[in-house]
Amino acid sequence: MNNIIEAVGLTKVFPGGLIAVNDISFSVEEGEIFGFLGPNGAGKSTTIAMLTTLIKPTRGMAKVTGIDIIKQPYQARLAIGYVSQDLAVEDALTGYENLKLQAGFYHIPKAEAVKRIAEVLTMVELTDRAKDKVETYSGGMRKRLDIACGLIHRPKLLFLDEPTLGLDIQTRREIWKYINHLREEIRMTIFMTTHYMDEADSLCDRIAIIDKGIIKTLDTPATLKGSLGNEIVEFTFSRGSSSDIETAIGHIKHLDFIEDIKFTEERGYMASVTNGESSVPAIFEAIHDFPVTIGSISHTQPSLDDVFLHYTGHEIREEKVDKESGFRNRMIMRRTRK
Repeated sequence: MNNIIEAVGLTKVFPGGLIAVNDISFSVEEGEIFGFLGPNGAGKSTTIAMLTTLIKPTRGMAKVTGIDIIKQPYQARLAIGYVSQDLAVEDALTGYENLKLQAGFYHIPKAEAVKRIAEVLTMVELTDRAKDKVETYSGGMRKRLDIACGLIHRPKLLFLDEPTLGLDIQTRREIWKYINHLREEIRMTIFMTTHYMDEADSLCDRIAIIDKGIIKTLDTPATLKGSLGNEIVEFTFSRGSSSDIETAIGHIKHLDFIEDIKFTEERGYMASVTNGESSVPAIFEAIHDFPVTIGSISHTQPSLDDVFLHYTGHEIREEKVDKESGFRNRMIMRRTRK
């Protein structure tokens, strides 16, 4: 397959020395849904802002649909669609009027615009609400209209920045359906960002886990989960000194079925194991003669939560807009006003 996105050494440093994206390199294949998974402030939206030419990289290079984003920004914009976190549709206009306005931005001839508006309205199932003002739409309908606006010029590549942020689970699943439709029926390539594990797992062909501006790992969801072993055993200690626990952990690490053990503040010790349920009693037996007591223990199949924790050392949390996000939003607003 051909690469529709190629990024090499992409870096963004904001005023004051804040490194939002730090020397990342990756490629996206034509026809796939590719995801950036990470928390607020990880660098996801800043990366999209660079790839969509809203802000310039500090260093590095990137091409979208074969077009250099630095040397040919205007041509790059014509080849891509972009749907931001924040809804860009106008509440005071009807759905049809919003799409007509968007078609005008791309200088689409009137007769052609009428055909395309009908096409995208059908695609997102809003034909019967096209003449209603957007202020009467539900959150899910507004997001679907927002996506339709990003498709009016028939881009080869669509960027979706947190496409279901703030929506309830039922509406999120509706949006997932439309995203899958774009890939399966139209063969559109989609680059999306998310901090929802289930969204990344359900939609993405490949995922890059990004944290603090650095790509920690990149692969298919199945391969990422499989890299941790067959199952995960989590356990904590209710008794034992720090040195005794450290000694016990050192002993557990040498058991044949243990592939790896990591400690996290959120979940205690996480062991990647190869023999399922039998590992739990085996761990108890292994430390029977040590002056420690296990307080809780459980085993599960690896999830993307476990993968993220393994590669970053922390879980994704819902957080308020942070410093990096604030810089990014202000820089984008300045860029779009020019």
